[in-house]
Amino acid sequence: MGLKLAVSGKGGVGKSTIAAMFAHLAAADGWRVLAIDADPDANLAAALGMPAGDRRKIVPLAERRALIEERTGAKAKQYGQVFKLNPDVSDIAEKESARFRDIHLLILGAIESGGSGCACPESVMLRALLMDVVLYKKDCAILDMEAGLEHLGRATAQGVDLMLVVVEPGQRAIETAEAVRRMANEVGIQRFAVIGNKIANDQDRAFLEKAFAKDDYLDGLPFSETIRRADREALPLVDIADEQLTSQFRDLWAKVKERSMR
Repeated sequence: MGLKLAVSGKGGVGKSTIAAMFAHLAAADGWRVLAIDADPDANLAAALGMPAGDRRKIVPLAERRALIEERTGAKAKQYGQVFKLNPDVSDIAEKESARFRDIHLLILGAIESGGSGCACPESVMLRALLMDVVLYKKDCAILDMEAGLEHLGRATAQGVDLMLVVVEPGQRAIETAEAVRRMANEVGIQRFAVIGNKIANDQDRAFLEKAFAKDDYLDGLPFSETIRRADREALPLVDIADEQLTSQFRDLWAKVKERSMR
């Protein structure tokens, strides 16, 4: 069986960096990796280290009007139409994804009205894509989510092996994690875990360990100038991380895989 991981957290906590690092580590371990940027504030391509010129060529799926019309039978951004509620998306991940090293990347773009039940053609196609990838595809799918779960309906959520929330040492990040946990439970996601990030000292570490149940908190990552450099210069963190930092990420990746199988 494959692994389907959703990574969430409030803006600025480093979830895209962590999702990208996990994608690189999974690819290095021989997984076939599909990275999906499901955050309207799309940063995953940069976090993976994809060159700026290649990033600019990527058109989010929500803006691919010809593709949406072909698959749903209706034009994007128009309402009052009859269209397919179950469009064929089985080939999209393979044909329409960008490629960086051994990672396939899909950028979804914004879905209007989110989880409120929007039935516009672009929303229907993107939801079908997520359901197909998350429910039926093997190998490794890593979804970089926004703090909400707007892209996950109940059917889609059945395929998520683990909802992973990234937090920094601060009350707002903890409150966001608790909100994500509640929403995850509501849509049927059974497995939930937390990773701490930007931990500067023992006080930060103790703060996060106290905030979450021991079984939920996997571990924490340090505040790192190397991570800041990778983010600032859009470099692959996997290329510039030293042995200690890489080892910490590998240990976390092992815990993520273990938790997803419980």
